[in-house]
Amino acid sequence: MSISLSPDPAAPARPPDDTEGLSVWPSSALPTTDGDVTVGGVSLAGTADRFGTPVYILDEDEVRDRCRAYRAAFPDADVVYAAKAFLCRAVAHWVMEEGLGLDVCSAGELALAVTTGFPPERIVMHGNAKSPEDLLTAVRVGVGRIVVDSTSEIARLAAIVPPGTRQQIMVRVVPGIAAGGHTKVRTGTDDQKFGLSIADGSAQHAIAKILGQPHLELVGLHCHIGSQIATVKPYVATVRRMVGLMARIRDQHGLALPQLDIGGGHAIAYRPGEDSLDLAALAERVLAELEDGCARARLPVPRLTIEPGRAVIGTAGVAVYRVLAVKRTGERIFVAVDGGMSDNPRPALYGVRYAPRLIGRCSASESRPVTVVGRHCEAGDVLADGVPLPGDVRPGDLLAIPAAGAYHLSMASGYNLVGRPPVIAAVRGNARVLVRRESLEDISRRDIGL
Repeated sequence: MSISLSPDPAAPARPPDDTEGLSVWPSSALPTTDGDVTVGGVSLAGTADRFGTPVYILDEDEVRDRCRAYRAAFPDADVVYAAKAFLCRAVAHWVMEEGLGLDVCSAGELALAVTTGFPPERIVMHGNAKSPEDLLTAVRVGVGRIVVDSTSEIARLAAIVPPGTRQQIMVRVVPGIAAGGHTKVRTGTDDQKFGLSIADGSAQHAIAKILGQPHLELVGLHCHIGSQIATVKPYVATVRRMVGLMARIRDQHGLALPQLDIGGGHAIAYRPGEDSLDLAALAERVLAELEDGCARARLPVPRLTIEPGRAVIGTAGVAVYRVLAVKRTGERIFVAVDGGMSDNPRPALYGVRYAPRLIGRCSASESRPVTVVGRHCEAGDVLADGVPLPGDVRPGDLLAIPAAGAYHLSMASGYNLVGRPPVIAAVRGNARVLVRRESLEDISRRDIGL
């Protein structure tokens, strides 16, 4: 359904200095004189009143603009959206229309994509522990490429590819590059679960094994070095090592691989002043290193694939909560809201920090540091610690948290059976439900009783 929640077009905007705190918001975000913020021309306070809280608002034009920015920066590469960041039918449709491919990690993500009409040949499937159902579904629908993450997958795949056909395969390689915003999201070194090591020869062994399978076609190498990477240097080093491995494969097997996938992990800013990855610099230096490295190794330049997820959808999302309680405990002031770790586990997992904002009313009260906490039965259910909010914040107020588009609802849980929030698209002054709120009836339907 589509509902107009536009602000009064005659209402004057706040002074320009009020927009400074919106630097990590969607580019369409605008403050209003009554203390609200609009995103995509849609009132956040009005959306909360209409659809309830917690609620997630997703700026469709922001997603599309970021897809186009990647296509422009890498015009001759395959840009593949990482569905794990957040996937619903509408998002799959948006990225498909903007010319991106899709990276999926399960039969569930794959099924949602293809039933939405996403071309399977533009889909890449990977994951460190693909189930038999994952692999069967991928082969059955005809995904473009499957990324092998362990030698055990090679025989399984070879056994299920139909006679007379060949499945395109890539090998996920661990290049030995340490990068990422937290130890739990650094995936380019040998001390984690993903990929096959260059250092111990596991990657080379897998490559030789695949080349011995007539139903598997090795088309390239894949790697992913981590997430929330804000500098270009690790990607340049990764390309250099991957080209080196491709040269050794050429020398050993006489095969010049035509594709190279260097994953994603591009950082966004969650708070004003934080760094994000410079897309133009990334494209310039990665493409230059790829071309120069291949020239030195006398290799044809492979077709590049990149897999942005968070960088496409992260800043397009805003979460809005309603304050339920405010209390002082010792020296700390706690502001409790009606969501928390069931819709955003990232602060508990990685210690992520956000910049919440009071919306829906103006306040002349001086700011004070508070801890914004969720409603769940965990002391670690903290959404934002030591953040400034007006001193008169009270139950019933609305708090908006920007940069909420990635790894919130995709990682949401059923903790305390509160139900997952809805997702509302905002575009050109209209609000449209993409994913409805999970109801108690939805939860009860899965519990079949004694």
